[in-house]
Amino acid sequence: MTRMPVMNAVVEVLKDEGVDTAFGCPGAAILPLYKALEDVGGIEHLTVRHEEGATHMADGWSRTTGKVGVAIGTSGPAGTNMITGLYTAIADSIPIVCITGQQRTDLLDKEGFQAVDIVEIAKPVTKWAVQIKEAATAPWIFREAFRIAREGRPGPVLVDIPVDIAQQLIDYDPELDAPLKVNTVEPHLPRVERALDLLLEAERPLILAGGGVILAEASGELRELAEYLRVPVQVTLMGKGSFDEDSPLYAGMTGVQTSQRYGNASFLESDLVLAVGARFADRHTGQIDVYRGERKFIHVDIEATQIGRVFEPDLGVVSDARLFLRELLAAAKRREARAGVGAWIDRVGELKATLTRREDFDSVPVKAPRVYKEINEVFDEDTYFVTAIGLYQIWGGQHQKAYKPRRYQICGQAGPLGWEIPAAIGVKKALKETDPDAEVVGIVGDYGFQYMVEELAVAAQYNVPYVIIMLNNEYLGLIRQASIPYEMNYQVDIHYDEYGTDNVKIMEAYGCAGRRVWEPGEIRDALEWARKEARSTSRPVLVEIMIEREANTPHGPAIDAVKEFEPVPGA
Repeated sequence: MTRMPVMNAVVEVLKDEGVDTAFGCPGAAILPLYKALEDVGGIEHLTVRHEEGATHMADGWSRTTGKVGVAIGTSGPAGTNMITGLYTAIADSIPIVCITGQQRTDLLDKEGFQAVDIVEIAKPVTKWAVQIKEAATAPWIFREAFRIAREGRPGPVLVDIPVDIAQQLIDYDPELDAPLKVNTVEPHLPRVERALDLLLEAERPLILAGGGVILAEASGELRELAEYLRVPVQVTLMGKGSFDEDSPLYAGMTGVQTSQRYGNASFLESDLVLAVGARFADRHTGQIDVYRGERKFIHVDIEATQIGRVFEPDLGVVSDARLFLRELLAAAKRREARAGVGAWIDRVGELKATLTRREDFDSVPVKAPRVYKEINEVFDEDTYFVTAIGLYQIWGGQHQKAYKPRRYQICGQAGPLGWEIPAAIGVKKALKETDPDAEVVGIVGDYGFQYMVEELAVAAQYNVPYVIIMLNNEYLGLIRQASIPYEMNYQVDIHYDEYGTDNVKIMEAYGCAGRRVWEPGEIRDALEWARKEARSTSRPVLVEIMIEREANTPHGPAIDAVKEFEPVPGA
């Protein structure tokens, strides 16, 4: 066995687990790991300006590669700053490992400087949080951390390392080590057959693809099954991109916020829903009695405790999404079965053609749907988009198209403001080997933009180019909208001076470029300029679009009661 510093062994494990990029901020208690990163080599490191930014970068990297992202921080507030990123990752089932430094073990119970029990703090927002007690266990703890992060429903893990442990030597031979086996969850075949029975009995079936389809790399199997059975497909917000939205079988999105009119209508007319890798989140379902209705449900999820959590399905199947879809297709082919009814597919097509929303607005100030019309026309199907929380998330779900998995990335459940700037860095770095010329676009709001704006310095320092599209209404727009039932508009207006914060000058202060747009006719030219500028400067470029200040997104309490705030075609 080779005698080596324990942190060198940890770096060897990280490399073997597929980590080629890490995001973090050095500090005294984590310096042994940084020494190992320098000495061992093979992992690019980006120094962030805030530890939360590191977690979101690792998150974006993981969503793009499908592998486990890594974020690094030191002791005390570094770990607590990472909690929001851990919460975001567990809410959206994203596998990341956060590594924190810690005070010496003899000072942990003596209120030593920056000695905080980060393991206990992190437990509610991780799959596993652990402190290394003995140096010899470090390689095995990290192997287990990566296994847990990947296995079953993916999610984050935190590993805390006291500095005195990190300074020790251990016996370790990388040639004799390998990743731990990740167990798969295979479907119980009688339940697969029963699911097929229910599909064949239905007259108006839908397949509902959630984020689990993307995580399981099951988009190909989803398409093959839908086309073979001739069953229309809907997606959830987290499942957006799992099915080509230009397909004649695409039936939209159902929900009380991020939805299409035709999506809700086709769902309400359905008599069976096969939900794969979906959690039935409250913004998707709205009032459960309306959503549930008289239709039958088959719920397929890799996590057994999700089955029946929101409502009792007619059939539950615990399985990896990809394995289930494969077995269901195999069963259908054995029976030479076709579930699709031509009249139902025609009906879904009719709803898609008639129950739409306007996007061709020419008014000033700009109406948000016009922005997404331009986005859909300027950027191609291979563009990687990241977007977070606010009215623009809802407009994006309603109007922006997605065609391929992992191209539309959204922090759907936790909704942390500021996610996009660091996440886009992670996405772009994830593509450095496989698709270095791929375009990355972050769509942001004016308020959330400033939450993690300091991470622009990271993108500028390390030459990470991407386009930022800002919808600026100088409001906390979603909260203003949510305040309407309270009959108030209190402390949500953030306008001052001519147009509030000068976001173009903020970009320039970080060594980046930006342009402000006031009229709809200027949007396309500004987007094309930003694409070229990002490529030529290798830095982020902002297009700030001043939109209507008090516009509301369609929303409602139930999927049959979504209120439209703009005139709709045919109304």
